[in-house]
Amino acid sequence: MGLLVECPRCHTKNSPKNKACIGKKGACGFGLAKFSGRVWWIEYEIEGRRKRERIGPHKEAAEQRLREVLSARAEGRYINRNPDTKTTFSAIANWYLSLAEVQAKDSYPRDVSSITLHLSPFFGKKFLKDITPALVERYKSQRLQEPSGRTSGTLTASATVNRELACLKTIFNKAIDNGKASKNPAAKVKLFKENNSRDRILEAGEFVRLLAASPAHLKPILMLAYHSAMRQGEVLGLTWGMVDLHERVIKLPPSMTKTEEPRTVPLVPVLVTMFKGMVQGLPHVPVFTYEGLAIGSIRKAFITACKKAGIEDFTFHDLRHTCINNWRLAGHDYFRIMAATGHKTMSVFKGYNTVQREELMKLAGEE
Repeated sequence: MGLLVECPRCHTKNSPKNKACIGKKGACGFGLAKFSGRVWWIEYEIEGRRKRERIGPHKEAAEQRLREVLSARAEGRYINRNPDTKTTFSAIANWYLSLAEVQAKDSYPRDVSSITLHLSPFFGKKFLKDITPALVERYKSQRLQEPSGRTSGTLTASATVNRELACLKTIFNKAIDNGKASKNPAAKVKLFKENNSRDRILEAGEFVRLLAASPAHLKPILMLAYHSAMRQGEVLGLTWGMVDLHERVIKLPPSMTKTEEPRTVPLVPVLVTMFKGMVQGLPHVPVFTYEGLAIGSIRKAFITACKKAGIEDFTFHDLRHTCINNWRLAGHDYFRIMAATGHKTMSVFKGYNTVQREELMKLAGEE
């Protein structure tokens, strides 16, 4: 009973006297003595039941809260206050983004964007008790009427709203688990049915224009995506240790792929030539850099290049779509293409193939 310190690795609650995490059966061993990012908890008994509260990074706050609880218990006046009456959404959203396990997620940048640009402006100043399922439904409707940040003249896609709602649900679930909220008003709010299939592919001439309109650091990124069908995260996260110019392949480790399985991507001659012409680094060095730093985002540069090239209704992910379609038109069988792209099911893979009118007319004997 008393103060506890959470291990950032296995989340075991330790005595502050422990220099290393005891973990489960002593199997962790994370060094707590010199760890500066401590998260403090308190533990106490109420009517024979053991309770824990997550306090945060300040030991003084944990000590103060423990004194309040023990004093109230001794006087028989302990009341478990509902956190929903005194906590705003901004408070739990900021707390959520500060969690180490959240920051370790691949989707963390998207969570930051969803919260800072959309969720907090709408819910931020409201107390948790005032956030109801009806209010969440209003948020859904309102977001669908707002302009899309990707393409001018279009409204926010239902898939985008779904990702934001998923983030909202997760924030509340985390808050409930840690005693910062009592209910999840978004729990029973249904997501939109999604229809994410797109048939936008880039013609060869359009790709030439896009390259010509792109800055130097963006060109090789576009080249790789156009000729390899790699996802944006896979492209930007590429290091020289994954590029094998001798075998003419890129070897993606499980941590880099959406399916969490290793994948081998073949390199066409133009990509081999491109990589040989670049300044190569050590295995851990990022392939694509700008002014000596790894490139984390190309959104602004890509949108600007598309505008200069006169290319509309086109996203970076459509380059994957284009490459897959080009491979199909070149006569490659589906199984080889799926092995290179990482698709596991034919139903998903089919969504990346666009049969154009010219191809259909060949069935009627027209060339």
